[in-house]
Amino acid sequence: MFLKTTTRQQYINIYSISAFKNFTDELYNLISKSIRDGYKSINFVCIGTDRSTGDSFGPLIGYKINSIKYANVYVHGNLDNPVHAKNLDGIMKGIAAKYAKPFIVAIDACLGKMDHVGYITIGEGPIKPGSGVNKELTPVGDMFVTGIVNFGGFMDFLVLQNTRLNLVMQMADLVSAGIKYVLWKLRKECEAIAAE
Repeated sequence: MFLKTTTRQQYINIYSISAFKNFTDELYNLISKSIRDGYKSINFVCIGTDRSTGDSFGPLIGYKINSIKYANVYVHGNLDNPVHAKNLDGIMKGIAAKYAKPFIVAIDACLGKMDHVGYITIGEGPIKPGSGVNKELTPVGDMFVTGIVNFGGFMDFLVLQNTRLNLVMQMADLVSAGIKYVLWKLRKECEAIAAE
């Protein structure tokens, strides 16, 4: 759970008929730009815990995309091995040490305004995981994907605990399907270029 440290972001209502297209268009643009900018790998860092319904957004996505087998694409965090406050710094140091010029896609749940519950945000720049529950962690990500799983402002920890799994799962389904589609599309484009 986090507060964003960037201002450039797009809000996508998961119930909108154009939600999947809007999400995949923006994700494609940001990942394509990273490749053009010389990043050598894509690392999805799925932050959260399966011990809290609201905070399971990241681990659920990690679980759903963990089987992706593309060169230079890596997934960190899932239901079996979540990335959370206690191990986040170690995971990030490990990524920096293991991969040359990694592009980090930070994925996390957050609390927001009542009228934004059920929205996904996507944008450039890092997020500050744990900020919403008063934890000081290092900002993470070259870009972010977040799910606004509930409204915040009072007793946020309890609000996260009492978030409906149905909403979190619908958001995780859209994001994970979008990630798979964008990676497939990028691979097809690379294959077409190589065949020329």
